[in-house]
Amino acid sequence: MRILRSVAEADPGERAVAIGTFDGVHLGHRRVLQAALDAGIRSTVVTFQPHPRTALGNRVELLTTLERRLDLIGGAGVDEALVVPFTPELADLEPKAFVEYVLRPLGTQVVVAGANFRFGRGRAGDLDLLEALGLHVHAVPLVEGISSSSIRGLLQSGEIERAARLLGRPPELDGLVVSGDARGGALGFPTANLSVDPELLVPAYGIYAGAANGYRAAVSVGTNPHYGGQERRIEAFLLDFTGDLYGQRLVVELWTRLRDERAFEGERELVEQIERDVGAARRATRP
Repeated sequence: MRILRSVAEADPGERAVAIGTFDGVHLGHRRVLQAALDAGIRSTVVTFQPHPRTALGNRVELLTTLERRLDLIGGAGVDEALVVPFTPELADLEPKAFVEYVLRPLGTQVVVAGANFRFGRGRAGDLDLLEALGLHVHAVPLVEGISSSSIRGLLQSGEIERAARLLGRPPELDGLVVSGDARGGALGFPTANLSVDPELLVPAYGIYAGAANGYRAAVSVGTNPHYGGQERRIEAFLLDFTGDLYGQRLVVELWTRLRDERAFEGERELVEQIERDVGAARRATRP
């Protein structure tokens, strides 16, 4: 998939444009993407960075980084994605001005979006307005119960399998592998310590089974209470992996939540529990 950073980078031609934030690229979003593909002309996603609600001063815990969002959109078969900087100036555009600034220069013939899509200053624009301005509009019905907000709530409660059903894939942690305390290695379970974007949602603290880089993983999300930790840490032990991941981006799938994190009476008890967690990770099923 080609990624455009401005309308000026787009080649001339007619386009079916799917427009939205697409945080998480869940099953509802995928219906929108498929409708753009089905239009029979060049499919283009118009998405925004940062998240519009964040740009307007609201706190939003994101399901995906921009990089991962674009990975998933490309994986759906879309031809191009235009990343529009969501600036105060863009937020202040009247709906008609947004059409003239973004959609018409892009060669938009068809606009595909969720039925509740709004745009422009004060969210005054809708799909009826786009149709009145001469664009063909395909309103994709909302999928009941599926939204980025509902998925965030499930992850905050540690309900991994339910979130996966709405996403159509396992939820993920996405970040850079950084150095840690090396305690896991000393115990025989070397972990990749993940530094994630502060805007990215991290699920409920606990121990999870999942996978990363093609290896099953036991994943700890929390403060390491056994060692009196205060700072949140994300640590993934990749089963049967040997190698160095420092400095690399790592996308960790979460398959199921195994248990709460807790302190132990001693390191022997801790190691025995880790061994049970690793066994559970080996047996876990990808949702």
